[in-house]
Amino acid sequence: MRLLVMSIVLSLFCRDVRLVFGDIGTATSYGPPYIPTKCFGSRQDQFPPGNLFVAVSEGLWDNGAACGRRYRLRCLSGRNKPCKGGATVDVKVVDLCKKSPCPSTVAMSTDAFAAISHSPSTRINVEYVQ
Repeated sequence: MRLLVMSIVLSLFCRDVRLVFGDIGTATSYGPPYIPTKCFGSRQDQFPPGNLFVAVSEGLWDNGAACGRRYRLRCLSGRNKPCKGGATVDVKVVDLCKKSPCPSTVAMSTDAFAAISHSPSTRINVEYVQ
């Protein structure tokens, strides 16, 4: 209760204070080719409408159990204020990050990344909730 009261008081005096309810990580953008994926191979029907999908790092991969999971992501911060004011995007996990080590917690398709960030080539801090 004390933490909630402190958060409310801080939010009244600080415009950049945000309450976060999910996990915190980082996100980058990645472009085609998107197939084959570790989850669904070369199936074209694996991609949700609008190409709103992600590849996840080892920490979220869970030995492949992450395949098909859905997350809601929100941009929190990054260089040069990349976030689109409070925008969120719902994405589907279709792959394990192809780079090793993965440069972020999630690698977002270019369309998914553009839904929450103005800057396509930057790394952003995100909140994510399953």
